Amino acid sequence: MDHLGSVRSGTRDRTDKLAVPQKNAYARLVQQHRGGRFRSYLNYVAQKLQLEEMGLTDAGSDADLPLRKGMMREIVMRNGLNTRGPSENPERLGTETLPDDAPETFRKAPALPCPEAHQLGAGELEEACGAQLGEGGSQVESLNRGLSSWRLARSPKLGHAIHRAGASREKDMPEAGHNKPQKSKCAVNVERAREVSAAGQQPPLDSRSLNSEKPGPLPSDQLPGRRARKASEPSSGAASSLGKKKHVSEAEAMSHLDCRLHPKQLGTPRGVSRAVGCSGAGSSPADKKMSSKISQGKKRNIFEAYMSKESVSAGLKRGTLIQGVLRINPKKYHEAFIPSPDGTRDIFIDGVVARNRALNGDVVAVELLPKDRWKVIKTDDSDKGADAVPESDVSEELLETLPPQLGRRCAGDSPDIILEAQLNDSETEDGQEHGPCVPTDGAREKGNENADAQSAPQGNLPKPQDPRLCPDSLLQRSAKVVYILEKKHSRAATGFIKLLADKNSELFRKCALFSPSDHRVPRVYVPLADCPPDFVTRPNDYARTLFVCRIAAWEEHSHFAVGHLAKSLGQAGEIEPETEGILMEYGVDFSDFSPEVLECLPQCLPWTIPPAEFTKRRDLRKDCVFTIDPSTARDLDDALSCKPLPDGNFEVGVHIADVSYFVPEGSALDEVASERATSVYLVQKVIPMLPRLLCEELCSLNPMTDKLTFSVIWKLTPEGKILDEWFGRTIICSCTKLSYDHAQSMIEHPDRKFWEDELPPVSAEHSIEQIHQAVLNLHGIAKQLRQQRFVDGALRLDQLKLAFTLDQDTGMPQGCHIYEYKDSNKLVEEFMLLANMAVAHRIYRAFPERSLLRRHPPPQSKLLSDLEELCDQLGLAIDFSSAGALHKSLTEMFGDDMYSLASKEVLTNMCSRPMQMALYFCTGVLQDEAQFRHYALNVPLYTHFTSPIRRFADILVHRLLAASLGSREPLNLDADALQKQADHCNDQRMASKRVQELSTNLFFAVMVRKSGPLESEAMVMGVLNKAFDVLVLRFGVQKRVYCNALPLQDYQFRKVGKKPELTLIWEPENPQQKAVHQVIAIFSLVEVVLEAEDNTLKYSAVLKRPEAGAAAKRAPEDGPEDRDG
Repeated sequence: MDHLGSVRSGTRDRTDKLAVPQKNAYARLVQQHRGGRFRSYLNYVAQKLQLEEMGLTDAGSDADLPLRKGMMREIVMRNGLNTRGPSENPERLGTETLPDDAPETFRKAPALPCPEAHQLGAGELEEACGAQLGEGGSQVESLNRGLSSWRLARSPKLGHAIHRAGASREKDMPEAGHNKPQKSKCAVNVERAREVSAAGQQPPLDSRSLNSEKPGPLPSDQLPGRRARKASEPSSGAASSLGKKKHVSEAEAMSHLDCRLHPKQLGTPRGVSRAVGCSGAGSSPADKKMSSKISQGKKRNIFEAYMSKESVSAGLKRGTLIQGVLRINPKKYHEAFIPSPDGTRDIFIDGVVARNRALNGDVVAVELLPKDRWKVIKTDDSDKGADAVPESDVSEELLETLPPQLGRRCAGDSPDIILEAQLNDSETEDGQEHGPCVPTDGAREKGNENADAQSAPQGNLPKPQDPRLCPDSLLQRSAKVVYILEKKHSRAATGFIKLLADKNSELFRKCALFSPSDHRVPRVYVPLADCPPDFVTRPNDYARTLFVCRIAAWEEHSHFAVGHLAKSLGQAGEIEPETEGILMEYGVDFSDFSPEVLECLPQCLPWTIPPAEFTKRRDLRKDCVFTIDPSTARDLDDALSCKPLPDGNFEVGVHIADVSYFVPEGSALDEVASERATSVYLVQKVIPMLPRLLCEELCSLNPMTDKLTFSVIWKLTPEGKILDEWFGRTIICSCTKLSYDHAQSMIEHPDRKFWEDELPPVSAEHSIEQIHQAVLNLHGIAKQLRQQRFVDGALRLDQLKLAFTLDQDTGMPQGCHIYEYKDSNKLVEEFMLLANMAVAHRIYRAFPERSLLRRHPPPQSKLLSDLEELCDQLGLAIDFSSAGALHKSLTEMFGDDMYSLASKEVLTNMCSRPMQMALYFCTGVLQDEAQFRHYALNVPLYTHFTSPIRRFADILVHRLLAASLGSREPLNLDADALQKQADHCNDQRMASKRVQELSTNLFFAVMVRKSGPLESEAMVMGVLNKAFDVLVLRFGVQKRVYCNALPLQDYQFRKVGKKPELTLIWEPENPQQKAVHQVIAIFSLVEVVLEAEDNTLKYSAVLKRPEAGAAAKRAPEDGPEDRDG
């Protein structure tokens, strides 16, 4: 049966023709069975099943509460069931109880959440009611082996040896022995099936544990069928982090699992697909096909065994296999994608089975499926849910900041909908492909938004197209994962624990079920020994407690992973536990620096510059040098100087902290810095890459203190033309620490006299007037540099950034505002860019095979062409031929009025979607020099040099620059090792940016809960057939508004030409009023209210009712920080 309730004929022929559409299997059983108790139970199960398929009964559901209420009757009526039952009570959604009139046998077990169950015919359900015996024992043995291997790896000495050997990789568990299945005449073991269908999520871990395991290629000994132990290195103190929990020895912990399961506990009912999605809400059509044979006869593997490493290597060379980074749709976890090597439409991986235990971010090898199993896409007016939002995949050289993408977890605030690109006829999630095409199958959108499907009579359901008969333009290649080349995912997540449902089972006394907040990862069996001592007797006390868990193994025959709890974080919804969970999920090491690392720092404090350094460096301490940074900054990387010359030109210097002096290559400090790779900036604090003694004191360019620096000094004309250039090590003494506001005030008031009490302390050797004039001179040159950059074809996509005001005592947000990017920011940015480009050319000339540069690939061609088509449909004349042409179009198209500025923000968000990430790389690995280019900056060579306190890549560049000047030996790294470090810096930088976004989201959600509801004007970014996306202009956040959550009489979707449009017909507030019609289209201005939901850090956007006779404001018919990247 498909999602609309159509079932296939009981005698399946080879033509795969659809039978006459019928009600689902449960509805037909209700009609066939007269027993009131059985009928009542089936009513309850069928209703709950349909809700769970759409994620409405899960505690971590992303459906809004108003949506849950509004959809209940619609689901029940569509399936021919009566409307009474516990499902009508929204307070009972997600519970494990049954109606009072349910049979006692059924009341002991929760409803079957596996949507495949209602795809069985009436005659097939009897098979599903038989329990598969003999599977439990192998499950327990698997748990024992998985946990044993994980605990073995926890030995500090052994773990260290494994880490040194490069074998610190997670390994899959061997297949357990199979027992002969037996049939039972008992009723459906609903509880057992629910546990199976629940396979799905994952949590985070103690930071030391997380970061001790380096991602990388799987060892050669991890081959199919072998017993492999997991060689991760979690902290030996991880288990004790649960507070007062009694310590459990290794032997005791193993004895907790040394038992055989009751045969009714694990195992999937016969006839029910094993391809259950991660969170138990359902499986994809592909899962059903791939597991149809698995579910017959003896127990078999759910997942395919991985190919051997040798076969994978050969397949990649032959081109029969494709390598890529796996991206899983955060809202429809059965959909995953990898980029196509040729830049066209992403390759689709349909279902958990096809994903083969790979997690989001893993580097995988995939094998294309036969063409008859490719996804067919169609151009119609429906939308199947462009839910997935790429995480931080836009170059920071393009953006002042990435947009706050709301929603870290599905349980708290699931990844909210952000316009991928409203293209042609509809919006779809084809990976990052958002074109005018819609997949013909797949899970329904949140909110049951497929209007066409629901309104179509079941007798006129369209037949699925045969991919073999479709042109390639209507196909999306589909594939399956055959090997995990590198486990980038941390295998850790935050979430909640609960008792297993069957209290009489052996497993109940040994394990708990961990449900991660992220639905893209599996649920995990964890030993009760890891849980709080009173968890079994008082489980409700921990219902809202966040835990961190690490996956130890995930075997081929199991829907569930096996793992261990590492830490209890605290109550969900509070800032600190949630923040710690974010850091752990993304593998950010926030532990204290070890004594070995601290020993690498200068021990005699206060530290002074050794006299020998004055003979090796240029002394600039008498020059007027100053810093310009945010007012709260403590790690001051860079300083500027500007000295007028007699010939009318200027000597301009960029002075960067010489961090490499304090971080010897190969030291313990160097190792931890290279591992962390970047500082992580949260709303309330910074997780530093280096010890604070370096970040805030020895390296930081604090005023009126002698500091070691690396400088680039130019002789520039007032127009910014470079006449001369010098690189070298220097010593400076900053005369003052200016904030951006101070510098901006000097720029805005060039003739004003500033007094001492208006500025921070200034060195006696330099006057305030001298500093003021230097700022003005730098500003004048920066304007010329910036203008010339954009004339030369650079592109910048500025997006709204949210800043917070925090209570100094509690740390809670008191207010927020959109951060304004001012001329003082631009001043600093221009000279940082100039220094980075100059250093890139210098080191590349010196080391053409071993330079660390930064490239930015051009936009993905398919996405860009789709966006261009969309703009044409909207009447927007945007030139996408080059970065410069795009920048010119965005700059010249809109005026300065509020509506035009809002329209520009919306279009800027659209244009950011096709953009790719900027990446560090080693020049010796990339052969084609044309690929070195930086698309956004439109320059041939670029690198990062100006922020060594917070980026390890900059430290490497400092070492390369010093070697090019003869100040030190060349790097002790070959090209491959340098590329490996570059890849790690890329990974950590992406994680850091994502964590920063999530921290912003967390604080904003807290503010909505504390200060809400919050009202704001918003602009429509995309229109679907039952929802629309908006950019909330007051806060810069993006949300989806669902029609089902609004008090509407009706809503109608149509196309005006090719433009999507929704007409909302509001329910009158009183009988005397007429219904208000409101038209929603892209660039419409609307009023929204942001409201907190329940006790979670989740909020929804609700459209405000328009005034009588009013409609949304429409667009005219003719169309509408990183300082150095």
